[in-house]
Amino acid sequence: MIPIFQNCKLTDFSDNNNRQAMYNALEKTRATFGKMYPLTIGGERIESGDFLVSFNPGDKNMIVGMVSQADPNLAHRAIDSAWGAFHQWKKIPAEGRAEYLLKAAAIMKERRFTLAAMMVYEAGKSWVEADADVAEAIDFLEFYAREAIRWSANRPLTQVPGETNELVYLPLGAGVVISPWNFPCAILVGMTAGAIAAGNTIILKPASETPIIGAMFADIMAEAGLPPGVLNFVPGSGQIVGEYLVNSPHIRFISFTGSKQVGLSIAEKANKNHEGQRWIKRVTAEMGGKDAIIVDNECDLDAAAKGVMLSAFGYQGQKCSACSRVIVVREVYEDFIARLVEKTKNITIGPMDNPAHYLGPVINKAAYDKIMSYIEIGKTEGKLIIGGVGDENKGYYIYPTIFRDVPWNSRLAQEEIFGPVLSIIFAENFDDALNIANSTVYGLTGAVYTNNEEKIKKAKDEFYVGNLYFNRKCTGALVDVQPFGGFNLSGTDGKAGGREYLLLFMQAKSICRKN
Repeated sequence: MIPIFQNCKLTDFSDNNNRQAMYNALEKTRATFGKMYPLTIGGERIESGDFLVSFNPGDKNMIVGMVSQADPNLAHRAIDSAWGAFHQWKKIPAEGRAEYLLKAAAIMKERRFTLAAMMVYEAGKSWVEADADVAEAIDFLEFYAREAIRWSANRPLTQVPGETNELVYLPLGAGVVISPWNFPCAILVGMTAGAIAAGNTIILKPASETPIIGAMFADIMAEAGLPPGVLNFVPGSGQIVGEYLVNSPHIRFISFTGSKQVGLSIAEKANKNHEGQRWIKRVTAEMGGKDAIIVDNECDLDAAAKGVMLSAFGYQGQKCSACSRVIVVREVYEDFIARLVEKTKNITIGPMDNPAHYLGPVINKAAYDKIMSYIEIGKTEGKLIIGGVGDENKGYYIYPTIFRDVPWNSRLAQEEIFGPVLSIIFAENFDDALNIANSTVYGLTGAVYTNNEEKIKKAKDEFYVGNLYFNRKCTGALVDVQPFGGFNLSGTDGKAGGREYLLLFMQAKSICRKN
């Protein structure tokens, strides 16, 4: 009997044993730098001769490792492998599929510090952020294993005399998972585990910026005994391998997390029916946000300032759930700004292998240039009150940046920046704040700081986001606690970590037998 699901606890790094374990993991990880990681198709480890080079964004001259990348021919071979494995994998009972996920979760728990250490270097994550990333990945494996069993049970139907009726859920087939770099373990594992738990086989294409974490997870699944071909690890260029997989008539579903631009392009291409294609491809896409926190006059302003600071600058603002707009009502506008600036001044910045640093590098040169260009735009649209400075001499560092008096309809307030840049927007009152919060094309996360119950009710009804929080930060959703996914152009609202998520990878079959 599998025990009831419980979220994995975060590591307490104030404990000397945990701190030493992390230091040891960082040292061991540095010893692996320059290692080559193969791709995997049908259980065969393949060195293609063409490599993705993974750099440490905090030290751009430091090569973390190299991963063999695929071409269209290898991608096609991976599709064949996935379909070949599907016909046996789909027959394995849900309890059997769950066992593989639970074994993988157990291995990840043993290697928790090693996985976190790799993310410190490959993704520029702090100790705390990297540990939370691994914990969420473990949660996905544990939770979806249980969900596979739950969905395999008989579904209640109304019965009529003379017939026996049942409803069963079948897997879709072979699909592709395209994962992001900002949660290179959690989101990659979550999308993969959900599809596999439901009985599908996949081709996994990790983000080009963080392929090594993907390779480590592929190895963990193989060690857990997952049959060859169920998970095919195929790194490669989005423009080449990604395009090939998305356009292939043999792909049954696409699970994607990334930018709005790429997500919309995938959705458009997937809607085309290619020769030999026998289905409408199912697309699940999570595509980002322009998330807002409303600060009302009836709230704890210190708590609000801390929550906004953590939401805006955690992992350098490189979260789709990050707060990039804080909307403050007239009565507390100046007071709140003073408190927020004071807290932001205390942020430390530097390489993430040093736990004394809160803010690390942004992911790469392209991200650095984009964010710095938005800072220049911000100087013409609002008033810069802190930050606005970048340093790319060694790594891609941008200091936490805040603009005040930003017009609600400006570029700074409407476009996703994906970096440590926060806009403070003035609102006449709570109703005005709600209207401003809903003014973008996105609808992922949001938060409200208020102690007024009527305003809380109004925000519940009218703040149009997929994940809404009161009197806390707008980041850090937990599996099966706050199922995650957004409205509008934030995506298809797949609610990762929720009890309907596996339905995205299954189709229902109604069966009737006359007695």
